[in-house]
Amino acid sequence: MSDEQSQQRQAGWSPKGTAANGRPGRPKRTGWRRLLPTWRMVLGGFLLIVLLIAGALVAGYMLVNIPPANKAAVAESNVYLYADGSQLARDGEVNRESVSLSRVPKTVQHAVLAAEDRDFYSESAVNPEAMLRAAWNTATGKGKQSGSTITQQYVKNYYLGQEQTVSRKVKEFFIAIKLDREESKDDILEGYLNTSYFGRNAYGIQAAAQAYYAKDSDRLNTAEGAYLATLLNAPSAYDVGAHPENKPRAMARWNYVLDGMVKKKWLAADERAKMQFPTPGKSRPRVGMSGQRGYLVEAVKDYLTTDNKIIDEQTLARGGYRITTTIEKDKQDSFVNAVQKQLMDDLSDSRPVDRYVRAGGASIDPKTGRVVALYGGVDYTKQYVNNATRRDYQVGSTFKPFVFTSAVENDATTQDGRSITPNTLYDGTNKRPVQGRNGPVGYAPANEDDRSYGQITVTKATDLSVNAVYAQMAQDVGPSKVKDTAIALGIPAKTPELTATPSIALGVATASVLDMTQAYATLANHGRHGPYTLVDKVAKAGENVELPGKEPKRAVTRDAADTTTAVLKSVVDNGTGSAAQAAGRPAAGKTGTAEEDKAAWFAGYTPDLATVVAVMGQDSDTGTQKPLYGATGEARINGGGAPANIWAAYTEAALSGTPVRDFDLQMSGAGPAPSLEPPSSSAPPSESSAPPSSPAPPSFPTRPSRPPGPPTGPPTLPGPPTGLPSLPPFTLFPEQKDQRHEREGLLGYEY
Repeated sequence: MSDEQSQQRQAGWSPKGTAANGRPGRPKRTGWRRLLPTWRMVLGGFLLIVLLIAGALVAGYMLVNIPPANKAAVAESNVYLYADGSQLARDGEVNRESVSLSRVPKTVQHAVLAAEDRDFYSESAVNPEAMLRAAWNTATGKGKQSGSTITQQYVKNYYLGQEQTVSRKVKEFFIAIKLDREESKDDILEGYLNTSYFGRNAYGIQAAAQAYYAKDSDRLNTAEGAYLATLLNAPSAYDVGAHPENKPRAMARWNYVLDGMVKKKWLAADERAKMQFPTPGKSRPRVGMSGQRGYLVEAVKDYLTTDNKIIDEQTLARGGYRITTTIEKDKQDSFVNAVQKQLMDDLSDSRPVDRYVRAGGASIDPKTGRVVALYGGVDYTKQYVNNATRRDYQVGSTFKPFVFTSAVENDATTQDGRSITPNTLYDGTNKRPVQGRNGPVGYAPANEDDRSYGQITVTKATDLSVNAVYAQMAQDVGPSKVKDTAIALGIPAKTPELTATPSIALGVATASVLDMTQAYATLANHGRHGPYTLVDKVAKAGENVELPGKEPKRAVTRDAADTTTAVLKSVVDNGTGSAAQAAGRPAAGKTGTAEEDKAAWFAGYTPDLATVVAVMGQDSDTGTQKPLYGATGEARINGGGAPANIWAAYTEAALSGTPVRDFDLQMSGAGPAPSLEPPSSSAPPSESSAPPSSPAPPSFPTRPSRPPGPPTGPPTLPGPPTGLPSLPPFTLFPEQKDQRHEREGLLGYEY
């Protein structure tokens, strides 16, 4: 070894894999391993993140101060405008009376804690776990959740606002922590109770006690306190006075609150078991909301908050918004005048039943989905519940068109395989058992007045609203498919009693007048559905609030919608809806009556306007639905009476000055019309869903497979007469025309 090599070894050279001190060295990382961070890098990065978060928390705590109270106590008014910009109403005065915590019974305090924050006295000001859970649920589409403690909610109510922004949540977080250190839990709870919104324009527990139970807060009992605590979650939705159809949901939430009190040992189980739901008193609307104004304002509020969640309810209640509605003043006035002249003027104090009469109506432009008029009742200060938006009256036979639409949409057939068309024969025998593939399904509805019709076409069965036919048709199509079609047309999926059974055809569901108008507007728009809108524009401080898109989408085929329209035209021309002819325009529609005549409906449309009218019976004192036998001096109220008369008077006035247009219908085929309908029969119900074998209806396809071919030779000319001409035989119905006749001709009958 040379001297130079010896010096290199002494200077620290060592073999590969051996350190200079003789111990093995760390091998160099090669390939993809070089891209991975070392454990030192991971640990260093983690510590850096922890330090940054800690620094941010310290900085936030130091920099964010508790601000002065917001302007909730002197909130601005909301201004509601008609579509033309003229003022409809002004709303937003804050109803509040602050009280000390000592004036709120302990059981009421506990009810609020059980509803909103059961660990309030033992937890910190913020709950990171709940906030993360709420954020995750919101991000994954399980609904928006606040994840806020009572302290955070109080900060939001009193110091900040309801805006859903990151900056507001950050401020809320730090202010809540500071507030929790500087104020006692009792002070925070007192502030929360005095700033929370309970609906009915009531801010704070004292205003709520007066608004719902006409008493001071210190006189509230446990059950009443639990109901007021229930309202904190959804003030408008759980107001059973304004929305009686929501009472089951409100009671479920009320039970949740009471059960929470028992769980926390704030309420004895035996005392809880004895409690009855404390139905609140009637609302006392402000004078400025008289007439139709209150109904329109409340409908718009529900549209913005509950229905579409465009604005938080408390944020809207604080005011400052300028809201342009879709309501057209001239059409709104026409609706009010029509109801007054066609119904209210016929009521008499000498008839006790007339006290129960109330009306609701809605009108939509089918092409745009804009609600152009809404009739909620005689006067918001006298009848608080909006009859146009309530969902607690059966829609009756106005639901039947959805069954036929579903039949055409799904290419449905009868039990014996015949296509369901406007000319398909059904058995209209009264109380005829509905037949399934394996025999009777256990449902045999009665026709109106227990009348039997024997063999009858779908068109004529719709004209006369034959229950036996449509119950069987719903079974033929499939009740679940009928339900899906109704939802696609615009009936809310959560509509009460919208069940997939044959009875769905008879309208046992309790959709609102506005819901039904939306569905009929879809038929008028050739099967294209765009959710209705009540609002054109919302602005605050010069900035517009983003509104959801309302682009129409295909709900059912044009064939299904237009064929239904052709059948409904016959109802107006030849059936129970003939009073609608007074509108002076081509119209399609359907009458309907709820069980025991508690409500009567007419739903109809022209090419330009879809409108639904309902006359309802309700005892204003008890809220109980009442039959309308004898109202207005008539033996009974049915859809072809006052509702159709109101519809015609309104439609004529609303479309005055506009061109009269006929329906532009495109149908692929209605099937040939039967040559003769047998007369009505009182025979017992048939055990088969198919028509009797004699006379046998013709078998035909729904749509012709090919056009007729050309003639094969010259036509045969008739010879000269050999005698006196014979008179044509008399028949009950005119002879049906050739299949080349216009399709509308196939749907019309002379009776």
